[in-house]
Amino acid sequence: MDLIINLTLNGLATGMLIFLLAAGLTLIFGLMDVLNFAHGGLFAWGAYSGLWIYSQTNSFIIGILGAVLTGFLLGIITERWIIKPVYGNHVQQILITLGLMLVLSEMLKVIWGPNQITASPPNYLKGSWELGGVIIIKYRVFIIFVGFLIFAGVQYVLKKTKIGLVVRAGVMNKEMVQALGINIQRVFMFVFMIGAGMAALGGVLLGPYSGVIHAGMGMEFAILAFIVVVIGGMGNFKGSVLAAILVGLSGSFMAYYVPDLSLAVNMLLMAIVLIIRPQGLFGARG
Repeated sequence: MDLIINLTLNGLATGMLIFLLAAGLTLIFGLMDVLNFAHGGLFAWGAYSGLWIYSQTNSFIIGILGAVLTGFLLGIITERWIIKPVYGNHVQQILITLGLMLVLSEMLKVIWGPNQITASPPNYLKGSWELGGVIIIKYRVFIIFVGFLIFAGVQYVLKKTKIGLVVRAGVMNKEMVQALGINIQRVFMFVFMIGAGMAALGGVLLGPYSGVIHAGMGMEFAILAFIVVVIGGMGNFKGSVLAAILVGLSGSFMAYYVPDLSLAVNMLLMAIVLIIRPQGLFGARG
């Protein structure tokens, strides 16, 4: 039983990290119809900048805030000068954001070096609890808590606030929202900034979880994030969290019981979903 609980917690923690990256992608695609392959680069920059700030201030909270602010800033720059000129053209979006992904990864090597950087959680999140003979690692619980907190916060904003109403209306019909006198470009900027900040948050939380960070981590997790977006349904926020949990759990259990399939299980899962429901588990037809 303790093995099952630990594998489940591990899967949930991994799923929440993927969700923070995938949720930004699904919001950006749902509202802006933008395929942003540079999103993984923002994830990696959040990891590096947040852990660097953490090492300089000796405060993990300040490191997290610094990473999120870095994500906000990079999100604004990316939307304004990289994405804006190619709105409406998916081929150009893929090419230019893939190029930006490579640039962001190489910039990390220039600033922090090409070698891996070790990371560890703060003292108050190290260690574990023992409940009924089951060992529960503190940092995994912390990641799960933060992931669900972010999900609840974004859900509240989308469902209960004016800006959330505008965003949801923009997802359904951007032209009508603009016709009502709302500056849709500012809404685009806000959504892109929030999505980038969530990606950076996922990056800084990943470092102490995995123990190391490296410049190529953005591409690795971006692939998982796109799998989650496809499984959950393009543009469906609730679908992204459920799909991320499914991907995290399947990866965790497969890595233990059938290691040879641990790398392929997510691709197989996506293929099965696309065969049964091409629009994703929670996506709308068309």
